[in-house]
Amino acid sequence: MYTSHNNSFDELYELVKVRKVPFLIVFFVTVVSMYGFLYAIDFIPEPIAEKESSIQEAEASETDEDAESVKTEEKKEEPVKKATVVSEPLPIKIIFDSLDTEVKVLNPTSRDVAALDTALLSGAVRHPDSADFKNVGNIFILGHSSYLPNVINKNFQAFNGIQKLTWGDTIRLQSGTTEYTYRVQKVYQAKTSDVVVPATPGKAMLTLATCNSFGAKDDRFVVEALLIGEKPI
Repeated sequence: MYTSHNNSFDELYELVKVRKVPFLIVFFVTVVSMYGFLYAIDFIPEPIAEKESSIQEAEASETDEDAESVKTEEKKEEPVKKATVVSEPLPIKIIFDSLDTEVKVLNPTSRDVAALDTALLSGAVRHPDSADFKNVGNIFILGHSSYLPNVINKNFQAFNGIQKLTWGDTIRLQSGTTEYTYRVQKVYQAKTSDVVVPATPGKAMLTLATCNSFGAKDDRFVVEALLIGEKPI
């Protein structure tokens, strides 16, 4: 029995010895193939440092994108810088895109109520104490509004419907050479005594108000808008 066992072991050893090279080749190919398969399906664990680096890079990328998004949003809200050279600083026409109307704008130099009321008979009126296209600030324009069925002078309806404007609506104000586009920011009703138009020096704004007369005590609709663009015409 003992001799037979030794013979069997010797035979097995000889068999493995003879086939060692093919066995190693098959074993190597099998291991490499399995490793390649596991790597392809992302089953091989990554080193901790490499994972942390990948996570940090992804977070940094997201942070950069968020920062860029914030900058873009902030840029949208920034007032447009005016051109340094303004050949014609006064508005002569106002256009309401959503109302499909346009109105002549007058620029009287007198602050006298009677003179301003007379100018209102011919269109909307820019108050002489407000800004213009050269002196950047808040341009304040008033116009009549009337909802009587029969109005001979249509300038009494110059600002009809401005209370219907909403945030995002555009208003275009033209000089003889340039068109300035404003975006509506706020629409509200106020008593005449409460209508205070800030000068906002350096910030190009437009404020509109309805009125029966410069001296009237009636409530007024007020529209505030921000300059968002300009182009030559």
